[in-house]
Amino acid sequence: MVSGHANNEGSQESAPITPGGTYTIQTVSVGCKIYIRRPTPDGEEERLAEILSIRDKPVNSYTSASARHTKARGGVKEEEEDVLDKPEDKWEYFVHWDQFNKRLDEWVTGSRLILSRDLEWPRPKPPPGKKAGPGSMLKAPGKAPRSQSLLKKATSNAAAAASPTSASTPGRSAFPSPSPAPSLKRKLHDEEEEEEEEEIEGDDVDAEGEMDVDGEGDTFELNVTGARAETPPPVSSFSKEQEIEKLRTSGSMTQSISEIARVKNLNRLQIGKHEVEAWYFSPYPKEYAHLPVLYICEFCLSYFPSPMMLSRHRQRCTLFHPPGNEIYRHQDISCFELDGKRQLTWCRNLSLLSKCFLDHKTLYYDVTPFMYYVMCQRDSTGCHIIGYFSKEKESAENYNVACILTLPQHQRHGFGKLLIEFSYELSKKEGKLGSPEKPLSDLGLLGYRAYWAEVIVELLINTTDELSIDDIAQKTSITHADIMNTCTTLQLFKHYKGQHIICLSEAVLEKHEKVRNKRRRRIYSEHLIWKPPVFTRDQLRFY
Repeated sequence: MVSGHANNEGSQESAPITPGGTYTIQTVSVGCKIYIRRPTPDGEEERLAEILSIRDKPVNSYTSASARHTKARGGVKEEEEDVLDKPEDKWEYFVHWDQFNKRLDEWVTGSRLILSRDLEWPRPKPPPGKKAGPGSMLKAPGKAPRSQSLLKKATSNAAAAASPTSASTPGRSAFPSPSPAPSLKRKLHDEEEEEEEEEIEGDDVDAEGEMDVDGEGDTFELNVTGARAETPPPVSSFSKEQEIEKLRTSGSMTQSISEIARVKNLNRLQIGKHEVEAWYFSPYPKEYAHLPVLYICEFCLSYFPSPMMLSRHRQRCTLFHPPGNEIYRHQDISCFELDGKRQLTWCRNLSLLSKCFLDHKTLYYDVTPFMYYVMCQRDSTGCHIIGYFSKEKESAENYNVACILTLPQHQRHGFGKLLIEFSYELSKKEGKLGSPEKPLSDLGLLGYRAYWAEVIVELLINTTDELSIDDIAQKTSITHADIMNTCTTLQLFKHYKGQHIICLSEAVLEKHEKVRNKRRRRIYSEHLIWKPPVFTRDQLRFY
């Protein structure tokens, strides 16, 4: 990996490397890259990872004394012997695996670090005198030094609070943990190849400047040849770190830049009979952080640190479905409509849960401006939540979805596409065109692209009359921009006798046939009993 950076950055200094076997675990600090043992289905692999945070191994205060301590026969001596066997397990390291998605970031114990392999230190920043190139003089308009310092302070404070590494840890005073800037410079595997060509020498000058949090188009733009007509900016105006940070923080759902500096604070969640891994940070109360398992009531979404407390709660909990109006029922699928202002606690609990699986979501407590539509699967014990989407009561951009999620235990079963289809059925009832709020997550973007392609191709197959882009929009409630992007991606536009026509190729028809044979669940509009809610001016005041 070091050699790859050296090739692309020319004369920039290479990252310092400490040879394996010449350092101890106390040497490893935040920002270093080291090989770590990672379990795989076939056994174990050694993979390069970046250290994002270090902490003392937490003690679960909710476990029983017999589970926390050793057997009574061995007493404290036996426990001390176990610690001495692996002293490096006193610390845990939050790591980002090289070339892996951020959702796979995790806490690992010190014994998994491979000290016999090379340790790569953070790349040193060049002296200020070397930054006087032409690229360093370019600054975006409106950037003020004070705003830059405020952004730095917000990011540093958030990361310091999220990674409480003890400053008095033995052997670490010589290697203080730097500010969380290295965590901001993690390279997502999706953007790394695209932006490698844009990186030039001396472009770090604007890496921590002000972000455009409303720059929605760049993240969502479909990657098609000829899709963008405007002239790209000169290469000298790009900064790799700045572009990565823009992709990770852009969009109206990200309210605080300090979110990107936070590390995952939950390990696993038990929701009903399912136990799932948390993907991202979620602001559950501090006393619940770093528990082995957080237990969640699958009906009221309250959270508990132990199974005993959950079982006691279930004896008193009277909910067996989301506390809203059931507006759709077909076979074993039901959908409920909830007002965030009326069901404040339930919707906040839902937002806290969904934040574990959504990187960009930061609205956990301000739920009053949204309507929530929750999809459940019914059985004899109640309605079990599959996923949901939220929708602004009054959207200036005509978004029909603000946030959408299928819980991990129900993914890859077609429920994501079912949720998307349900959101467009509501748009048809409203008589409006709708589009999801940007930017979408990687999984959300894949789901929407697949849905748009299936709906548009199916409409073209089943219609004998000529259809324009506007006709497709009116029949499907998909916006013109989404239709154009989808048709361009599928290469449906052909030039014929001086005009553009939509033509379905054999490859598109064959792929559509495979998708249609696989899909089992659909939304049937006759089973939807719903009228668009109407809000007065006073009801739309949220304060």
